[in-house]
Order: sequence, then C-alpha cells, then structure tokens
Amino acid sequence: MNELIYCPEFECDIYIFPVLFCRCCNTCDDVREAYRRRGWAFKNPDTIEQCKREGFSQKMQEQKNEGCQIYGFLEVNKVAGNFHFAPGKSFQQSHVHVHDLQSFGLDNINMTHFIKHLSFGRDYPGIVNPLDGTDVAAPQASMMYQYFVKIVPTIYVKWDGEVVKTNQFSVTRHEKVANGLIGDQGLPGVFPQ
Repeated sequence: MNELIYCPEFECDIYIFPVLFCRCCNTCDDVREAYRRRGWAFKNPDTIEQCKREGFSQKMQEQKNEGCQIYGFLEVNKVAGNFHFAPGKSFQQSHVHVHDLQSFGLDNINMTHFIKHLSFGRDYPGIVNPLDGTDVAAPQASMMYQYFVKIVPTIYVKWDGEVVKTNQFSVTRHEKVANGLIGDQGLPGVFPQ
C-alpha cells in the first residue's frame, strides 16, 4: 500500500463544509507544482521526502551538462510575437509567461547554440536565410540572445510559371547576461522575435 504524503498545510484549500480537503503530493513534481502555485522558490529538494525518494537532485546532477537538439516547424499567424528556447519548466503566473530555473542554478546555464536552418516559408533557389549556420559559443553563463527579425513577404515565380509565396528576412542579434530574477534583466535563452 502506498503511503500518502501530504503537501504543506497551504495546499489544504478545498473547503466543503464541514471538511477541509487536501491535495496529496505523492511525487516530487506534485510538490514542485504546489510551490509554483504559491509563488515559492523550490530551492532545496534534499529536504523534501518525495524528492529524496525519487533522487531528484541526483537526476539534476546527471543532466547538468546535457544539451538538446530541436527541429520542427511552427505554423503561426501574421502577428507580432516570438518563440524561444529557454531552460526550466514554463508556466503562467498572474498572466505572465515564466520559467522555473531554481533547479538549474543561474551560474550553470550555458546558452551556446547552433542554428542549422531557420526560414519563414518555403525555400526557393538563391534564397539567403541569414541565420543558417549561425554558431554561437556563450562567453559566460546565463546569456540571453535576442534575434530581432524583420520579415518581408516575397513572391518567387519559377521558370515553369509556378508561383511560390514565401518570405525573406533580415536579422539583428543582441546579447546580454540575464540573471532571470530581477526586473527586466531577462531570461537566459535564445529568442527569435
């Protein structure tokens, strides 16, 4: 039989007279989510039974030097916006998109990246995608890379008369150290916008 381990008393927030119901936190993820809902920092998983049992700290240590490869495509409307690649679990808090970076430690986030190919629409002969082959070695931890993109609608007519409606773009890169915690310092990551 599984032992039920309850979240701290602040999670007992469902009241149906005369009983106060509590949500159980049986996993480390449950506890992390409970902390997130309260806006509390999740600083020391070694003091939480569920996280100790699941080896959370050990898993984080094993993954600290890993990277990732991302590929795919996005279909978006023609509106201003951005997509980004940033560490940590993302969630909404007070209608703001945020990332939980507590388990990483801001001095350990390496945002070195390589952009093999990025385009906005179909390719055609001779098109130049200015970020293709971009290779950036982060000079220090917690760097934020912003790629300000200006997209220009383009119509290319092939020799056989086929019309390709696509886009070209220009880009300006800005980079800074982002500690992710104070004011508008930003978030470590890669932000095409």
